[in-house]
Amino acid sequence: MLYWLGTAAFALAILISVSLHELGHMITAKRFGMKVTKYFVGFGPTIFSFHRGETEYGLKAIPLGGFCKIVGMTPQDDDVEPQDQPRAMWRFPVWKRTIVMSAGSITHFILAVVATWFAAVFVGLPNPDLPQTTDEYRALPARVNVADCISAGGAACAATDPKAPAAIAGLRDGDVITQIGSTPIQNYGQLTEVIREQPAGPVTVAYTRDGTPGSVSVDLVTASRPPLDNPDGTPVQVSVAGVSQDIDMPASVTYGPVAGVGASFDYGWDLVKASFAALGRIPEKVPALWHSITGAERDPDTPISVVGASRLGGEAIEQGVPQIFLLIFISLNVFIGLFNLLPLLPVDGGHIAIAWYEKVRSWIYAWRKKPDPGRVDYYKLMPLTYAVILIGGAFTVLTITADVVNPISIFSR
Repeated sequence: MLYWLGTAAFALAILISVSLHELGHMITAKRFGMKVTKYFVGFGPTIFSFHRGETEYGLKAIPLGGFCKIVGMTPQDDDVEPQDQPRAMWRFPVWKRTIVMSAGSITHFILAVVATWFAAVFVGLPNPDLPQTTDEYRALPARVNVADCISAGGAACAATDPKAPAAIAGLRDGDVITQIGSTPIQNYGQLTEVIREQPAGPVTVAYTRDGTPGSVSVDLVTASRPPLDNPDGTPVQVSVAGVSQDIDMPASVTYGPVAGVGASFDYGWDLVKASFAALGRIPEKVPALWHSITGAERDPDTPISVVGASRLGGEAIEQGVPQIFLLIFISLNVFIGLFNLLPLLPVDGGHIAIAWYEKVRSWIYAWRKKPDPGRVDYYKLMPLTYAVILIGGAFTVLTITADVVNPISIFSR
């Protein structure tokens, strides 16, 4: 029940954020004197609506977004009444149109910043001191957790699995290994390498526990493990002790109200960089998405739809970690905000790009003493627009299908 309630709550949160996106367009357009005739939440058949002033507000049956209708967004709009021509959007200065068209993305960014500050102060943000790469993790001190058993491939213990040599020898969680045999150990990466290089059998292991040094004899055994330099490679037989890395750092940290502002912007900037990286990886991830639908294991680095994000939000609530719910909401708002600024029609960034193209072209023509070439003909851009819609629609169907039949999961469900 908690899973489905969390999923519904996340979907509702995204619907609200998209509705606020459209509200950003409407408010800025009205402030500048443009005419807005419709503002609706959802698509499809109208459930109810009412008029206030010159604008119709309402709710539609399909809760997959929203829209607002600004009169005369392009010079080719043929539904502008003669009395509304002076208020057509395309007649306004470029800077005003830019503000109106970017207001939706700005709304997403504001939501992300506010939610990030709330997380920083009350819930916790990911610890920025945690290593970001495998090499950074391996460079940390050789602080270990001790396994209960030696299992095949590092899986969960079965009744027939032998007890871990480290546990038999008396090593404990939190011990820091300082020496294996005659080899001093500087970090966890070196610890793993040295253990694997040892022959099976007893070896002296020196450690510190709560600042007190000690040593034990650990009877190493062989097990099948993937190579250190290729986690996806063919497993090989190596010596193991039954220890794993213990990161002596909190996964998340909280801040005071003032420090939380700086932490929020730092985290937000990291999300911006991650979002651009994710956009760049989309083409190479399409085959993996397709294979996940046809039976292959789902790559956790593949894109997700709002359906997938909602399911992850539901998992977070089910597992009692609402901070993950909040962080997914933040990252999705940053991604949607950036995506809408891409210079492609029909998204907002496409309209902004055309407006500034017209302005720069007019400057160049004026400098060259030539007549202003006028406005861009949107009809000539329709083939490109339809191509973007077709590709975007196909990609959306692909991600939604993958999120339904083979969803990404943070936790084992």
